[in-house]
Amino acid sequence: MPDAIAGVTGRRRLCIITADDFGLHPAVNEAVEVAHRTGVLTATSLMVGAPAAQDAAHRARALPDLHVGLHLTLADGQAVLPRRQIPDLVDADNRFHENMVGAGWRFFALPRVRVQLAAEIRAQFAAFAALGLTLDHLDAHKHFHLHPTVLSLIVRIGRDFGLRAVRVPAEPGLTMTRMLTPWLALMRARLRRARIASNDQLFGLAHSGAMTESRLLRILRRLPAGVTEIYLHPATASGSSIAASMPDYRHQEELQALLSPAVRAALADPTIQLGGYGDIAGYRATP
Repeated sequence: MPDAIAGVTGRRRLCIITADDFGLHPAVNEAVEVAHRTGVLTATSLMVGAPAAQDAAHRARALPDLHVGLHLTLADGQAVLPRRQIPDLVDADNRFHENMVGAGWRFFALPRVRVQLAAEIRAQFAAFAALGLTLDHLDAHKHFHLHPTVLSLIVRIGRDFGLRAVRVPAEPGLTMTRMLTPWLALMRARLRRARIASNDQLFGLAHSGAMTESRLLRILRRLPAGVTEIYLHPATASGSSIAASMPDYRHQEELQALLSPAVRAALADPTIQLGGYGDIAGYRATP
């Protein structure tokens, strides 16, 4: 972990511990439920077009303290709308194109693609709303909401669905974060103007798919001030059995990290408040 993470004592901090890819696979859904019921998981992000989304929503409705957000999917996943409505976004199997650079250029440059993109984003918000869950936050699969066009549409369309918080994927000390500084600054400015809450920092980018107990403990020992999200990819199975794009992901180890007694003990620090994005406003309003 980079030295840029400074330890904090004596000051209250809000920590959001999230599982991404809820709905992707039954093994992910099982892990989210057990990690929330018996571990330290406080939030999750739901892929509404994924194969196990209905099972995920069923489990979430039985977990009233679990903060559930929309894991907007515009790459490496299935679209909600049929291909005839979004032909420029998906392939013959109704999956989003894998080339994110090419897709990002089309989002920016081609008006017809932006119309299709807006329709799909609205459809994913609507699909989430139809599941009967309270929308805690939004983030995007592979952090595609960093794209200015995608973010603009999220902010505009999200107003109709009560969007109040968005993940900012900025990990302290990470080279990628420094490279993305202009885009991150633009994201924060747009969210502030729209009065949409966001986190101060995030952990999970540097070790995506490998957030083991030791790494989680190191983050918690040096948890920064402010609002921190830590995101993981837990499941009761691992690697390509969950998704072909995740052959090296250590899903089961990440689940064990969330169930670890040592991690629970680290979070017993009285200066650490656990919660979700919906708790940010109250946290910031309290001295």
